[in-house]
Amino acid sequence: MKIVIAIDSLKNSLTSVEAGRAVEAGVRKAYGSQPVQIVVKPLADGGEGTVEALVEGMNGKLCHAVVKGPLGEPVSCSYGYLPDTATAVIEMAGAAGLGLVPEDRRNPLYTTTYGVGQVMAKAIEGGIRHFIIGLGGSATSDCGVGMLQALGYVFRDAEGHVVGTGGLAVGDIASVDDSQVLPALKECTFDVACDVTNPLYGTLGAAAVFGPQKGASPADVKRLDDASRSFAAVTKAYKGQDYSQASGAGAAGGLGFAFLAYLQGRLRSGIQIVLDSIKLADVVADADYVITGEGRLDAQTAMGKAPIGVAKLAKQYGAKVIALAGCTTEDAGECNRQGIDAFFSIVDKAMPLQEAMDRDTAIGNMTRTAQQVFNLIRAVS
Repeated sequence: MKIVIAIDSLKNSLTSVEAGRAVEAGVRKAYGSQPVQIVVKPLADGGEGTVEALVEGMNGKLCHAVVKGPLGEPVSCSYGYLPDTATAVIEMAGAAGLGLVPEDRRNPLYTTTYGVGQVMAKAIEGGIRHFIIGLGGSATSDCGVGMLQALGYVFRDAEGHVVGTGGLAVGDIASVDDSQVLPALKECTFDVACDVTNPLYGTLGAAAVFGPQKGASPADVKRLDDASRSFAAVTKAYKGQDYSQASGAGAAGGLGFAFLAYLQGRLRSGIQIVLDSIKLADVVADADYVITGEGRLDAQTAMGKAPIGVAKLAKQYGAKVIALAGCTTEDAGECNRQGIDAFFSIVDKAMPLQEAMDRDTAIGNMTRTAQQVFNLIRAVS
């Protein structure tokens, strides 16, 4: 019997690995002294929690860099280093996220991704050449110009003056100077976790769709969209190719565009990047059961979130898939049609939400539920 466990974190309760170990404990209790092979893998979807999951689950190291935040003020950004693959894992929100900007100061005309580039530059200085980048939760709409500036790109206006940072400055860019770009940048590869398909500009572009939630007024959205169009034209003249309408170019305020056009980054599904990084296929290939899950299992899960990515992979190899979650909803049945054979809530009695999310309580609930699931499997086998 081989069981592979890959559960997403239960937000504000258990990390991915903590949840996985709790399931493992339950399975061990069910089988007692009987031999059973169990493999626990970290899981994330490329967004918040990806650094933590991969560092904890892949013998990584958590690093810190003090960089310019979205408003230009110093922030400490955590990123992961995975020594086995010499990879840096960066969540752009750690340096340019909306949560770093007080509500009364949110305005993507003035926020920058400069700090993201600074984190990358520090990692490059340390010898890292491969990056996993998560794009979710940005406070910016600067087309990634700030990030590129921190990596050595110089952008000038029509009069030859170096432009500043922030979304508003993007509209002033008339030329690109790459003479000061970090030489090692050409050796780097970037897997960019991007589950957004928006183009850079237009009615479905970065400014129009995401600008308002970052503090942009209708007038600001127009200015940002115009700036994006202008920068796309400058970039096309510089690169000889138009990346503005590519799927995901509008992700994170246009950061996706910068990775595509300037860094030859690969925009990919976040869960697919993680599954490849943890080499889940290698251990699932001969598994009998795969256990996955997350904090809340619902119809949104079925639309491609991490547990469904695990389920689809497991089904390629004929494994049975079971999901455990902090809670399940009435519409979670769609998950069955997406590869999860059965799912269960780990909360076995009425209790306040705060109690259910308590770490020790959640571990106990997860362990007991896993034990009972495998008690049943043993009974009918």
